[in-house]
Amino acid sequence: MTADGTSEAAWLTHRAEARRVRALQSLGSDRQSLLGQFFTPERAAALIAGLPRLPGTGRLRVLDPGAGSGSLSAAIAARVLRERTRLELEIVAVELDDTVAAFLRETLSDIEQAFKAAGSSAQTRVVAGDYIELVTSLLVVDAALDEPFDLVLMNPPYRKLAASSAHRRALALNGAECPNLYAAFLALGAQAIVPGGQLVAITPRSFANGPYFGQFRSYLLDRIALDRLHVFESRSTVFSDTGVLQENVIFSGTRDGPRSHVTLTVSRGHEDSPVERVVDYDDVVRPGDTDRFIRILSDADDTSVAETMAALPATLADLGVQASTGRVVDFRSRKCLSTADEVGSVPLIYPGNIRGGIVQWPREIRKAQGFVVRCEADSRLLLPPGYYVVIKRFSAKEERRRVVAAVWSPLEIDQPVAFENHLNVMHAGGEGLDHDLAVGLSYWLNSSVVDAFFRTFSGHTQVNATDLRSLRFPKLDGIRALGQQCGTHLPAQENIDKLISEVIGLGVVAV
Repeated sequence: MTADGTSEAAWLTHRAEARRVRALQSLGSDRQSLLGQFFTPERAAALIAGLPRLPGTGRLRVLDPGAGSGSLSAAIAARVLRERTRLELEIVAVELDDTVAAFLRETLSDIEQAFKAAGSSAQTRVVAGDYIELVTSLLVVDAALDEPFDLVLMNPPYRKLAASSAHRRALALNGAECPNLYAAFLALGAQAIVPGGQLVAITPRSFANGPYFGQFRSYLLDRIALDRLHVFESRSTVFSDTGVLQENVIFSGTRDGPRSHVTLTVSRGHEDSPVERVVDYDDVVRPGDTDRFIRILSDADDTSVAETMAALPATLADLGVQASTGRVVDFRSRKCLSTADEVGSVPLIYPGNIRGGIVQWPREIRKAQGFVVRCEADSRLLLPPGYYVVIKRFSAKEERRRVVAAVWSPLEIDQPVAFENHLNVMHAGGEGLDHDLAVGLSYWLNSSVVDAFFRTFSGHTQVNATDLRSLRFPKLDGIRALGQQCGTHLPAQENIDKLISEVIGLGVVAV
C-alpha cells in the first residue's frame, strides 16, 4: 500500500489495458461492427479521464455507459487514487455484450481491490443490458440508474440508427432526435447528470457540424455548456488497433454551466503532448446560429478561416444554385451500364473521371463509361446538356484537398449526362449552369480557404450536399468575374488562390 495510491493506480491501468486487448481479440469483426464497439486505449482513456473536475472530498458518482472492458472506469479510478485519496468513488458501468461484460467485471473488481489497498473506498456495479432501452424504459429500469450522476464518462458505440428503429422512436419521445448511437448516448448522458455535473466523451467529430446533427446539437447544447474540447490532428492513431479512421474529438461539458470560455487542446495522437489555448464561448457556439455548429478553432489560422467564411455574403441558394447527390446508383442500374461507344449511350461520370479541374470522359477507370436508358424511369436519372460543377463526395487519403471539384462541359459532348452517386452535382433547378458561374464555383471550391474550412469544421473526409448548401460564397458577380478570367483546367494551387485574391478581393489562408 502507498500513501498516495500511485502504485495502485499504475497497477490498475496496466491490467485494464491488457484486458482491453484480450477483450478486443475475443470479438469477431462482425460482432464488433454490429455493436459499434471500439474500446479505449490506455493513453486515450487517461486523456479523457483527465478532463473532468474532481472534488476534494465526499462522493463522486460516475456512470460509464457502453463501458466495454472498463478502460474509462479504470482511468478515472486511477486518477482519483493519484489525486484525491479522500474522495469516495462509486461507478455504475453499463454493458450489453455478455462476453465483454465478463472482462468489465474483472476491471471493476480490480478497482475495488486497488482502492482497498490504498486505504480508500470504491463501490462498483455492472448493469447488464442495452443502455438506451434501460434509460428510456423500454425495459425495466435498473435502480442503479435512477439516481443522477456527478460525472458521465463515455466512449459510446458508433453506429447509425434507422429512422424507424425502436431506439430512435424512444429517444424522440424523450425529446432527443438522434441519428446514431453515439448521439443517443450523449443525449441520455446529458440527462443523467445533476446540475453542475459533467459529461465527458470521446466521439467522432462529425456531430459538431452539418444539418444532419442539428436537432441533436440543440438538444445537447441546451443542457450542457462546453468546457473543454480536444482534437487529434491524425485520424488514424486513437483506435489504430480497431481499424477506425474517424476523426475524433474529446469534449467535456457542465450541466447548466457558465458559457464564458472554452479550453481547446490539440495533439497529433493520444500519446502526444497537447497544445492548449482558451477562446470565448461565443467563438465556438455563435449566438444566433440556428444550426448550433460547434466551431473547433484549434489555432489562429482556424480562427482566421472561420472569420473569413462568416463574412462572406452568399449561400448557394442566394446564387440560384442547388447541390444534389448524383442520381445513378450503379448496382441498381446494372442493366443501363454500357461502354462509352455503345449506340444510344450517354456519358456516365464517376469520381475517377475528375482530373485537374475538369471531367475527362471517357476514361479508363474500370468503371462503365456509358449509360443507356432502358425504360422511362431510367430517363429521370439524367441531367440535360449543360455546364455542371461536380464534387467528389469522398476524398482519397492521398489527395491534397478535402474538396475536389471540377466542371463538366457540354462543348465537346452536347448530350444528356448521368452522374454517379459518389458525386455531388451543382445545377440550376435540374438544368445546367452558365459557363462563368460554373467555372467560378469550381475555382472557389478548390481554393485553400474552402479546404481549410472543411478541415476545421468537418470531422470526416465526406463532403455531403448538405455541407455544400451550408457553405458561404462570395457575391454572384464576384464568382462570375472569376469564371470569366479562368479556364476550366485548374492551375497550381497558389495561382488559384492568387486569382481569388485579385478578382474577389479575398485573402486566403494557405494550408
